[in-house]
Amino acid sequence: MKFLKLSGQYGLGGAAMLLLFVWLSGCGDIFKKEEPRFLARVGENYLYREDVARLLAKGMSKEDSASFVTNYINNWASKQLLLEKAKINLPEEKLKEYDALVSDYRADLYTRAYKEALVRQGSDTIVTASQLEQFYEAEKENFKLREKVVQLRFVELPKQFLNKKEVTERLKRFKDDDKVYLDSIGVQFRKLNFNDSLWVSASRVIEEIPPLSFENADKHLKKSQFFELEDANGVYLAKIVDVKDENEIAPLSYIEPRIKQVLLNRRKLDFLRKLETEVLDEAIKKKEFEIYAENE
Repeated sequence: MKFLKLSGQYGLGGAAMLLLFVWLSGCGDIFKKEEPRFLARVGENYLYREDVARLLAKGMSKEDSASFVTNYINNWASKQLLLEKAKINLPEEKLKEYDALVSDYRADLYTRAYKEALVRQGSDTIVTASQLEQFYEAEKENFKLREKVVQLRFVELPKQFLNKKEVTERLKRFKDDDKVYLDSIGVQFRKLNFNDSLWVSASRVIEEIPPLSFENADKHLKKSQFFELEDANGVYLAKIVDVKDENEIAPLSYIEPRIKQVLLNRRKLDFLRKLETEVLDEAIKKKEFEIYAENE
C-alpha cells in the first residue's frame, strides 16, 4: 500500500503538489474503493480518505476539491507535527495536566450527550394550564414588570385613506359586525393588530407606531383611551384596552412562555438527579462501584 510521504525531499508543499497531481489525474473521484484508505501519514498517525470525503461539498469542481483537500492535508500534518513536538518539549507536569483536562472534557461531552438523549426520551414536556396557574400564583411576586405592557388594537392607514371615520368608529366599538368589516378591508391597511387580548410591551408598541415615543407614551397609553397619530408615512388609530405599569405583577399570559421554560428546566433537573441516583444504586448493587474507607 502506498502513501503520500511527508519527507524532507518534498516537505508539506511538495506533498500538496503531489496530491494535486494525483487528484487531477484521477477519473474524477479520488475516493474510489480501490484507492488506498489513507491520504497522508505523519509518524504513526494516518489521515483517512473518508475523513476528508465527508467534508467535501456536493457540486465542487475537481479543481476546488483538490485545493480543499490539499489545504486540509497540510493543516492536518502541521497539527500532528506540532503536537509531537509539544509532547517532546513540554514539561511532564504540563502534559499530565492537559491530559487530565482532555479526559475530563471527553467524559463531560459524552455524559452530557447521553443525559440529553435520556431527557428527551423520558422527561415529560407537557405543561398544563393548571400547572402554569399554580406556579404563577405561588411565585407571582417574582414576576414584576420591567416596563409598561398594554392590550390594544390598532391600524395604520395610508395618508389618503377615504373611510377613516368609519374605521375609527368600528375600531372603537369593535362588535362582531365591526370585526367582520375591518377584517374584510384589512388588505387596505399598512399595519393592523386586532388581537386585543395579547399583552404587548410599550417598547414594541412604540416600535410599531413611530409617532409614539417614550416621552409621550404615558399620555397615549392609558386604559380605555383611543388615540390618532400621524406622520409622513401614514395615520395610526389605536384603542387601548388595558394597561399594566412597570413594577406591577405581570399578567400570566405575558410571561407564560417564561414560566413554562422554568417548569421544564426544573423537571429536567429532577429527572437528572433521579437518573444519577439510580445509576449509583444499580452500580452498588452489582458491586461495580465501591467506596473504600481511609483506613482500609
